[in-house]
Formats: sequence, C-alpha cells, structure tokens
Amino acid sequence: MILKYCIALFFGAGLLACSAVNTITVESDSVAVTDRYASPNIIDSIVSPYKVGMDAIMDSVIAFSPNDFTKGRPGGSLNNWSADVILSETLSLIPKSGPVFCLLNVGGLRNPINKGGVTVGDIYKLMPFDNEIVMVEMPLSTILDIEVYLKKSGGEPIAGAKIISGKLKLDGIHKDTKSYWIVTSDYLMNGGDKMNFFEKRLSEDFAGVLMREAMLDAAISQDTLIWNNENRISF
Repeated sequence: MILKYCIALFFGAGLLACSAVNTITVESDSVAVTDRYASPNIIDSIVSPYKVGMDAIMDSVIAFSPNDFTKGRPGGSLNNWSADVILSETLSLIPKSGPVFCLLNVGGLRNPINKGGVTVGDIYKLMPFDNEIVMVEMPLSTILDIEVYLKKSGGEPIAGAKIISGKLKLDGIHKDTKSYWIVTSDYLMNGGDKMNFFEKRLSEDFAGVLMREAMLDAAISQDTLIWNNENRISF
C-alpha cells in the first residue's frame, strides 16, 4: 500500500512539473560515477520492513496435509476439500431452510496443496482472488441446466450433492419443493465460466466472507486437512 502511494506521489509530482512551461538553460558537465554518488533505493527501504513481516505471515504453518490435494475432472481431492469447507462454513448463514449444495469451478482452484505443513501462503496460492461466498436461490427447474453444464464441462467441485449417471442427486427435494440453494462465489453467480444458469436465480444473499477466508478458517480448525478422494460425479 505504501509503495502504491509512493508511486502515485512520484507520478503526481511529475505531472505538476509538466504542467508549467518555463525557459530552462541547460549546462552540461562530465561527472565520474563513483560510490560517492550511489544512493540506496528509497522504495526498497520503505517496503522492506513490511515485506519481511508479510513473508513471516505467509510462511506460518496453520495445518498439516496428510496427502497431496489435487484438482481434476470429473473430481479430485482438492475439488472435494474446497467445496466441503465452503459449504460447511456457510450452512449456518443460509437465509431459509431447503435443499442446498455447493458448486465451485475447477479453474478457480489455482494451486494444489502438497503433503506436509500447510502455510497461509499455500491457501493464498490456492485461492488468490478476493471472491466472496454467495448463497443463490434457484428454481427447481434449473437442475436440468446444471446437469447439462456439468456434463459439458466434464465436472466441477461439488459438495452436498452428487451427479449419478448425469443426474443431480440432492437431498431434501420433495414434491412441494419449489427452489433450492447453491453456495458458490460471486464470480460464478455473475456468469463466470459461462455458468449462465445463474441468470435464472430467484434471490441471492452474500455471506460477507471471502472464499479464501473460509478456507483459512477451515484449515486452522481441521488442523489436519480432511482428505477425501471420493468420486462425486459420474456421467
């Protein structure tokens, strides 16, 4: 942040200097470049203490991974862990009762979690974006849209539901059920990864929690990450 302000300050000073027209007399002379004229990089000197502190935070071990967590299609251990923790961290915030499951995207999981100590930085690498968790109410008729989408994409991270022979199996659906909830990211709700079925949503409720924050909280709470490589999607 300080670096950003410094750049803005220097840029602003440059604009002010360029805004006035003056007659300048230039005289030149040769000056030997020696250590006498060397000066430390002022930006580096300002940023360095904060970088050291940030590195210490990012390198902090917050959990242990018993195996390598990897993503894939139609499923993977990283798919399952990510969707599970986003769903579990959000269930208490669902505005109304009813069927609910979590749907994320494989492309949003940017880095695996390797076996061994898990650091804050590992979670940031996994989820570097400031995407917020959102709970989306959908009409029951859109289940078919999701089935078609998942078949076309080859599979995405899901929790609280399964795709069996291409059909979405979701607990809590009865003959009088009119809608269900999807826990996802604001990016996907707004049509990211061509999830255009969200245009048919009935309502949405923002959790006020970033996906990365939920993952950090879950990792700390679990201590040893819960490894699950079950196949939740089959066509």
